[in-house]
Amino acid sequence: MKRPPRIGIIGIGGIAGLHRDGYLAAGADVVTLADVHAPTLAARAGAWGVTRTYADYHDMLAAEDLDAVSICAPTAVHHPATLAAAAAGVHVLCEKPIALDLEQADEMIAACRRSGVVLMVNHQLRSHAAGDLARRMLAAGDLGTLTHVRLRQAHDWAGAREVKASFATRALAGGGTLLDNGCHLMDLARYLGGDVAEVFARVAHRKFDVEVEDTGHVSLAFESGAIGTVEVAWTATGWEEGWWLYGSEGAFEYTNRTGVPVVRHAHRSSPGTTWGDTDVSEHRFAGVSAHARHVLSFLAAVRGERDVACSGEDGREAVRLVLASYASAASGRPVSARQAFAPL
Repeated sequence: MKRPPRIGIIGIGGIAGLHRDGYLAAGADVVTLADVHAPTLAARAGAWGVTRTYADYHDMLAAEDLDAVSICAPTAVHHPATLAAAAAGVHVLCEKPIALDLEQADEMIAACRRSGVVLMVNHQLRSHAAGDLARRMLAAGDLGTLTHVRLRQAHDWAGAREVKASFATRALAGGGTLLDNGCHLMDLARYLGGDVAEVFARVAHRKFDVEVEDTGHVSLAFESGAIGTVEVAWTATGWEEGWWLYGSEGAFEYTNRTGVPVVRHAHRSSPGTTWGDTDVSEHRFAGVSAHARHVLSFLAAVRGERDVACSGEDGREAVRLVLASYASAASGRPVSARQAFAPL
């Protein structure tokens, strides 16, 4: 009988716990942790029953016999940590955004390809039950021709008065809410609507004293002819994640604001429907979280059982669209999404 996969986690902030939950759901062993902040590292290791910890992930990769790592450290660490893992022959699940810029993303993709290891980006909305259902309904023609996509991810850091240092500066984070939250939505936009041809963006500083934006909107023009919007904020009260898809034959509506994960599918299958009274089908979901589903998918790809759910190239394209949006916000003009962009 084969042993369970041996996993290391680099960076043990809040998101690392969701990765660990996924590995536990998959029957994998999280055997080692690495983080530069010793008190937090010790606390996490104690809570999780992990006995081997490292201040430097290079030491972890050199000393441990690992099958895969999750890179949950700040964005500035994604590039060097991925290169180090690839050199060690270790598969990589990298938190979003994949990197600070396109050049770094290209180097990460090339390094993993050369080493023959899986590189997957943690855009877990692809594995979200509602995101997966939307993709299948679009493919089946349940919504007809896609006309408009609205994507929203907004929160207020649980009421915090300050943004954590790892998110507050361009040097560590690369951008604000548009990169932090918006990269998820740009990836979901491509996953559901196909390639994006053009973006027009506005960003603002409305609450926090940080180098980066805390509020942003982006208008999308898809190559298919559909249009869309991306809404992101660190200035919203509470937490909302939702997507609304409108097509020639139906509408798909999902938001976590209801407290219960429910999709509302509006359609006109019955005769006699009116302006405001349509047929409605509801879909409810159970089971593990989107993050855990994404980890399960990652390990399935490592075993060769399926394609990578969100490749390094997919993560790169999400960053490209965010960088295009920053260029648009700076110029006040629409920007083609087909070109390359320099980092901020």
